[in-house]
Amino acid sequence: MSEPTGAARRRGPFKVGDQVQLTDPKGRHYTFTLEAGKNFHTHKGSFPHDELIGAPEGSVVRTTGNVAYLALRPLLPDYVLSMPRGAAVVYPKDAGQILAFADIFPGARVVEAGVGSGSLSSFLLRAIGDQGMLHSYERREDFAEIARGNVERYFGGPHPAWQLTVGDLQDNLSDTEVDRVILDMLAPWECLDAVSKALVPGGILCCYVATTTQLARTVESIREIGCFNEPTSWETMIRNWHVEGLAVRPDHRMIGHTGFLLTARRLADGVEPPMRRRRPAKGAYGEDYDGPNAGGGTGR
Repeated sequence: MSEPTGAARRRGPFKVGDQVQLTDPKGRHYTFTLEAGKNFHTHKGSFPHDELIGAPEGSVVRTTGNVAYLALRPLLPDYVLSMPRGAAVVYPKDAGQILAFADIFPGARVVEAGVGSGSLSSFLLRAIGDQGMLHSYERREDFAEIARGNVERYFGGPHPAWQLTVGDLQDNLSDTEVDRVILDMLAPWECLDAVSKALVPGGILCCYVATTTQLARTVESIREIGCFNEPTSWETMIRNWHVEGLAVRPDHRMIGHTGFLLTARRLADGVEPPMRRRRPAKGAYGEDYDGPNAGGGTGR
């Protein structure tokens, strides 16, 4: 049985073509690709790449300035934060939430719209494996090319489960029997009709949006289309902690708001979502609103 795509690049001694992440004594990272005969230069001196080729991961090298650097392969979260960018990347904290709450599984058939720089595509491909299917749609050709380069650089070549299409999802979506749909785009509500036809019953729609107005419109549009269950929405924040002896405290900086996530599940054909019991605040819906709960009713 052959190894999954990219697995050989994640283990064993360092080889020519491997990416290496150096960590200096202050915790700063430097990433480069190993090439025979080349030197790595810093303001603290240099050392030859050949010193790492054939060495085990977790080795320490010293520059001509006698500064020690720890050498490891970059993790995928490290890689996506340092990759060349066209559009903003999906941060690892959000990618992890998408993999968990969109229930991405090995062999899943996934459609993604809004590829950006290929960050989320890399996470999705590693989760679905070679036997899955990821069809990514990107409106801008320049972003698509940057994403393709980033994904292939990480996996060491084209991934057999990935198809990348340049164009709008709602105009080009031809996939059927899709398990999961991930929308990272400005107006995901414009794709709901196409997405609802592609998703299997029980399939999951996951949207990643940046602002509260996008979140509100997406949720209300999902309710209005009537073929999904009640959407769930949230955001996550990360705060690291400083631990040094008895000095245990939160770091002064944290990763705060990056975006909102929401998920909803496709209902079986012909099924209406159950009535929801809720009492929205007076004025929660404007006078021009004509979607679900229009008129301020409390039954749904």
